[in-house]
Amino acid sequence: MKILITGGAGFLGSHLARRLVTQGHEIYCLDNLYTGQLKNVADLMNNPNFTFINQDVVQPIDIDVKGIFNLACPASPIHYQSDPVRTIRTNIEGAINVLDLASKMNARVLQASTSEVYGDPKVSPQPESYWGNVNPIGIRSCYDEGKRAAETLFTDYRRQYGTDIRIARIFNTYGPAMSINDGRVVSNFICQAIQNQPITVYGDGTQSRSFCYVSDLIEGLIRLFFSEDIQTPVNLGNPSPRNMHQLATEVIRIVGSNSEIIYEKLPVDDPVTREPDITLAKQILDWNPEVSLEEGLKLTVEYFKKEFGIS
Repeated sequence: MKILITGGAGFLGSHLARRLVTQGHEIYCLDNLYTGQLKNVADLMNNPNFTFINQDVVQPIDIDVKGIFNLACPASPIHYQSDPVRTIRTNIEGAINVLDLASKMNARVLQASTSEVYGDPKVSPQPESYWGNVNPIGIRSCYDEGKRAAETLFTDYRRQYGTDIRIARIFNTYGPAMSINDGRVVSNFICQAIQNQPITVYGDGTQSRSFCYVSDLIEGLIRLFFSEDIQTPVNLGNPSPRNMHQLATEVIRIVGSNSEIIYEKLPVDDPVTREPDITLAKQILDWNPEVSLEEGLKLTVEYFKKEFGIS
């Protein structure tokens, strides 16, 4: 199948592109390199089934494809908060552009949504039926509400035009190809531990996240995309939460670091908990994460040591 991946040079997009090329699909990777990096797809550049297009998703797209994965948007707070207007435009105008293309080409399109649509949840674990607790005017709202609006657009295109859509609500994902400076907790902790710097925990360390290794997440995205007649959002993530103190301690142990843990004030609107209910994914996709946190962290630590030039 000819497939477009927007944000294809990013963390998730590059893993997805590599997996789909391996499966024999013809991949068009569209990325403006705002947070994506060409080095993430360097090994694919000479592959005849891979084409890189340097373009922003907010610009109209005209490519003859039968499948689209819309992954274009900065996903870490440090990046999406640095230019909030650009972030919400990417979410909304980008969604409209991929939906228009899908409608024109009679293509299937998957939206990479996020657990952030649940905001700071009052229900845990979070099922797809939960509507969330989101601050619409907070510093995170450019991303949170942008993704919520994109889900609305996808659903309304299906209702109004019959567009073949899929919506994946992605929970915290980690692994090789994360950026050193992306501000996400796993990469922050690992980079600080490798350099024997203090590991910065925001809050008292009891706030929790559920961490899914990238290969498991990519498998879930592909299963969702190629499954028939799934129009409801589907949670994809690891349902085994860890609090921040536990994660920091585990990273220090795996790295063999001398880092100490320090605590700073929790950022505004930072969720206290994040835990997916993946009952639906298990039922309709036969999907369940397989990589343990220890195994995934070891693989991720190996990647970052290479990035730092440490053997």
